[in-house]
Amino acid sequence: MAASLAGSVLLYAQKPFQQYRETVEDYSNFPLPDDWNSPAEWVFARLKYRDVARFQYGTDLYWTMDYPRGDRHLAQGVRRLTRVDARSVEQVTELDGSDDIYNWPFLYAVEVGMWDLTEAQADQLRTFLERGGFLMVDDFHSEEEWNNFEYVMDLVLPGHDVVDLDAKDGIFHTVSDVNELVQIPSAQYMQSGVTYEKGGVAPHFRAIRDAKGRIAVAICHNMDLGDSVEHSDNPLYPERFASLGYRVLTNYVVYALSH
Repeated sequence: MAASLAGSVLLYAQKPFQQYRETVEDYSNFPLPDDWNSPAEWVFARLKYRDVARFQYGTDLYWTMDYPRGDRHLAQGVRRLTRVDARSVEQVTELDGSDDIYNWPFLYAVEVGMWDLTEAQADQLRTFLERGGFLMVDDFHSEEEWNNFEYVMDLVLPGHDVVDLDAKDGIFHTVSDVNELVQIPSAQYMQSGVTYEKGGVAPHFRAIRDAKGRIAVAICHNMDLGDSVEHSDNPLYPERFASLGYRVLTNYVVYALSH
């Protein structure tokens, strides 16, 4: 399915790379890699979505979490740990009614406990998934945020079923074997020593499958894989979580390209 999407997107013009500045101070003016403009076969695409922050701040903020540092660390990891030719910089894309989103078969959305899609945006995300796209959602916690995620997913895929994954599922063995699924904590672990936040004690690796059984939506609830790769070079962040984050994410990337 992903291959069919990748082939069809050749018909669509890709929007140029853009580095957004509407992020927290630590991420502003993040330096570009020297080869940022070099073409590659695979690009990490981050979904810029409408969220609840605009009611308070007048702009959408939650989609920017870990951007762009986490994105570029993951791109480096995909280059080193797989044979995928990954671009060194991410691509931010939107559900804006244009065809751009169909150029990026692997789509990452963070903090989806705060997203607030319109009906038109939900329709376009459904089309993306039906054409073979793969969506990974990450870094949302608690039952309250889960309920908001599910509310939006009901607009995207009415009547969908969410299934729990275990370590025997093939998606955890596409590049490296992940034989134990544990909670991957956010950066706050470096201060607190606690692997969970917002009361989200139990980690959940979940998925939504399409009619043929392919995982179309990979769900990481009560975890933060984005932080695990972003802080993988921080000596205060445990290596066991960073390496697990990379293994899970590279497995997801290769699964999305091969299923």
